[in-house]
Amino acid sequence: MPTPAAPPTAAGAPPPGQRSILLDLTFLRLWTGATASGLATWALPFVLGLAVFDRTLAAADLGLLLAARTVGFLAAVPVAGVLADRHSRRGVVLWAGLGAGAAVPVIAAGLGRSVLLTAVAAAVAGAGQGACRPAYQALTAEVVDADRRQQANAAMTLAVRVTTLVGPSLAALLALLLDTRALLVGIGLLWLVAAFVPGRGARRAVAHDAPVPSTGKGRTSFLGEFAEGVREARRHPWFLAGLGALTAVIATGYSATGVALPLVSRDEYGTEVVLAGAMTAYTAGALGGALLVARLRPRSPGWAALAGLAAYGLAPLSLVFPVHPVVVMAAYAVAGTGIELFNVPWFTAAQREIAPDKLARVSSLDFLLSYGLAPAGLAVIAPAIDTFGARAVLAGCAVVCFAAPAAAALVPSARTFSRSPARRDSR
Repeated sequence: MPTPAAPPTAAGAPPPGQRSILLDLTFLRLWTGATASGLATWALPFVLGLAVFDRTLAAADLGLLLAARTVGFLAAVPVAGVLADRHSRRGVVLWAGLGAGAAVPVIAAGLGRSVLLTAVAAAVAGAGQGACRPAYQALTAEVVDADRRQQANAAMTLAVRVTTLVGPSLAALLALLLDTRALLVGIGLLWLVAAFVPGRGARRAVAHDAPVPSTGKGRTSFLGEFAEGVREARRHPWFLAGLGALTAVIATGYSATGVALPLVSRDEYGTEVVLAGAMTAYTAGALGGALLVARLRPRSPGWAALAGLAAYGLAPLSLVFPVHPVVVMAAYAVAGTGIELFNVPWFTAAQREIAPDKLARVSSLDFLLSYGLAPAGLAVIAPAIDTFGARAVLAGCAVVCFAAPAAAALVPSARTFSRSPARRDSR
């Protein structure tokens, strides 16, 4: 039976006297790099939007650049997963940051001159973003001890939410002083911070509940190594169930609200305040959820995480009926809190249960499916709304958001996000 990573002294509370993870210099460097990459990621679409506003870039070309960035992201995620398990995770972060840092100024140079050049550069920038995701996930497990990984993952996801909120706002503020090309160069500098600031992880025998399989004498092909990651994922029924639930929620609920919220805000409420308020409430809820889950230690962490994921169904449900705008905003705040109550235990469980030499590949599978199917969901939701109406589609998506995590919870190992028997309370 695995030993609990951090035995609680009281329900929901971590051990007393535990220092903040941000006081650990090695993790602080990693966190700073992840924050810089997050700012760069979220600022880029906004700055390109400003280029459309000042007529440096056509609206159709903006769509092409964003599509190219998405293609680069999806192509790089599985490649980075294999490379991060085969070589140094720190090296993958370095080269990913350098690639994105070099590509963004090329976008700046190509604006208004060459659509092909800017599209290729956008794909490279997206590839840098995609390569960082599994590498950061695996590198966190290398630099943080097992008993503090939940706190570390909460700090990492908190950085994501802060950059989501601050990135576009900061770009808008700087746009008053700088032109679009200068802003793009600044985004490139952020990627250099992401590349150089994180420290080197130690491939050491950290506390881990999963056995480390022996490596073969010969090196298999790229597809063979990625297939090993898929086989590792299949060894963990809780992971497959949780990933299926997460993918369903993102492909339906997340996509539906992304398309329908602006329409409902305009047609039902006649103001953009509902749109802005709901998105702000979602981010605020996610920030609160990240702070809460850093200290939360439920007895059944998997069930608690899946309940948080199911809470996203409140977002599309709030748009089905004519309710007060405050109700919509409250539903989005709960959805934001819930998604972080899922994310942090999910990442922590993967770092604990997945074989260390396959963690990056399994993480890449996670990002590839959960985020990779989001564009497909967006592509289907819009015509579905035109055919069946917004309320019917939103109601159906809400049902999926509630039902998918509930179905995942039926898998026995989903209760603890572990293949091992449920842990006893050590008090």
